[in-house]
Amino acid sequence: MRLLFDQNLSRKLVGLLAVEYPGSEHVEPAGLLGADDLTIWHYAAGQGLMVVSKDSDFRHLALLRGPPPKVIWLRIGNGGTAVVDTLLRARMADVQAFTTDPTLALLVLS
Repeated sequence: MRLLFDQNLSRKLVGLLAVEYPGSEHVEPAGLLGADDLTIWHYAAGQGLMVVSKDSDFRHLALLRGPPPKVIWLRIGNGGTAVVDTLLRARMADVQAFTTDPTLALLVLS
């Protein structure tokens, strides 16, 4: 369950969730800060990562294109890093089930 955190999420999440989601990345160290959504989409697909974002544009891409990559859309408003960290820990079983179902493209967490 490797995640790619979008630029609207903190880089700290990679370290905070390293045990639960090993091998995860953030767009900034990957050289994708400011990249358009399709570039991030193709990078995630090529690296076997699931995109995690608050941005509804990735929700649209997931519904239009299907996986890969899969998209985890966070509907948490202005919830900060601690909220994202807690949510992804609490919903690990849902993320795992989402990961293993090849027909699913989008997981909405709130």
